[in-house]
Amino acid sequence: MKLIILDRDGVINHESDAFVKTPDEWIALPGSMRAIARLHQAGWTVVVASNQSGLGRRLFDMNTLTTIHAKMRREVAQAGGAIHAIFICPHLPEDHCACRKPLPGMYQQIAERYDVDLRGVPAVGDSLRDLQACAAMGCAPWLVKTGNGLKTLAQGELPAGTRIVDDLGAAVDALLEESPA
Repeated sequence: MKLIILDRDGVINHESDAFVKTPDEWIALPGSMRAIARLHQAGWTVVVASNQSGLGRRLFDMNTLTTIHAKMRREVAQAGGAIHAIFICPHLPEDHCACRKPLPGMYQQIAERYDVDLRGVPAVGDSLRDLQACAAMGCAPWLVKTGNGLKTLAQGELPAGTRIVDDLGAAVDALLEESPA
């Protein structure tokens, strides 16, 4: 199985310091829907792993998050793609749960769900915590410069082997070139 794990905010859609709280606030980044469609069409299993502390902060409820994700999936489908699963952490940072990135709990759940070893599986994020969580499971970390990516790049301390690309489309270009269908 060719599996890829994507962060949501800042990778697939525009990041918001005020949180994406409604379907109207969820706006795809240019080219991200087409990039996911290209992965899907090339036989990749596309999974999203996203911290969603807005739930714990009561900025939105699970029904609203489900509606946001339905919009994302609909737009991906309109581009000819699919997202196979969405894993979320609803907890606040102070909850100290195992699933909130930078801890690898969501990635462990993905490994269990798909019964795979995640070593070498590409994982695309825009923050250091995304990269730390995926690296803890042996994934291949990819940093996009969208969302918080430029700030993350400037801060440094990226996990060894982190690949840096402009956006999700550039990551997909590289992955498909390296691993054609």
